[in-house]
Amino acid sequence: MATTIITIVVILVVILGAAVIVVAGVRKSRSLSEDPLAARLAEYSQTGDVVSLQQIELAQPFSERVILPFMRRIGDLSSRFTPQNVLDQTRKRLELAGNPGRMDASTFLTLHFVSAGLFGGLVFILSLFAHQYSTPVKLLMVLVFAVLGYFFPDLWIRSKINSRQKLVRKAMPDALDLLTICVEAGLGFDAAMAKVNEKWDNDLAMAFGRVIREIQLGKLRRDALRDMADRLGLAELTSFVAAVIQSEMLGVSMAKVLRIQSDQMRVRRRQRAEEEAHKAPIKMIFPMGLLIFPALMIVLLTPAVLKLSGALKYF
Repeated sequence: MATTIITIVVILVVILGAAVIVVAGVRKSRSLSEDPLAARLAEYSQTGDVVSLQQIELAQPFSERVILPFMRRIGDLSSRFTPQNVLDQTRKRLELAGNPGRMDASTFLTLHFVSAGLFGGLVFILSLFAHQYSTPVKLLMVLVFAVLGYFFPDLWIRSKINSRQKLVRKAMPDALDLLTICVEAGLGFDAAMAKVNEKWDNDLAMAFGRVIREIQLGKLRRDALRDMADRLGLAELTSFVAAVIQSEMLGVSMAKVLRIQSDQMRVRRRQRAEEEAHKAPIKMIFPMGLLIFPALMIVLLTPAVLKLSGALKYF
């Protein structure tokens, strides 16, 4: 009976967690595209209703009014006792991940303790229904899951960084082709980056758009490009930025540099595809050994075992 209750609770928690993740993803995509407070203010201004800023803020969801400010407050308090190098490394990782959820370093550090409390609290609630385990075992399970919950944000931000870098690396050859075509057609390098930002909607195009805005605000092109390479953290992009800056300083034709860089990016993409193809047989060993081969043995040997067991009855 207790095992059935635990199974039902786990299934409900998984369903609830999936729903929360989906809702959070939708809300995050909306929040990244527009400011919710500005959108509500524009909506009220179009309808002609006279409302105050307090009423608009109260119309926001509970998570944006209470939960996120509470986490930021705790993060600001904990950041006073956190070494500066840890905060700098956290900001760097958030920049590499594309700043998901618009979190700052203090909020992300607070997320470790919140995640540890959620994991540990969930296991503690489930352990109340598991009477077959002793109290020390329950406490050990709660402690283990709390530690896993503490490191869960690090795993999440690392997966965000890897996925973002993978998308940027995949988009680089096509983006360099478009840059080369635009420069050879007579456009300047800044106008070519603006074309890439206009034509595509990915992380690399947004990075080029940020470079254009920084140049318009007065930053030097080479400094803006170096900052873009630091924000993305890719060796291929760093070498591309170094080649562009060097060609600008030495007066080399930008079209030739872009053509050479584009060819190199395509060669690297083909090499990475070949490397992944060579890794595929090794990755297939574990599912084949654990899932496919046992199933084949059962299918092939079961008739023989049944015949042998039937024949042994006569002895």
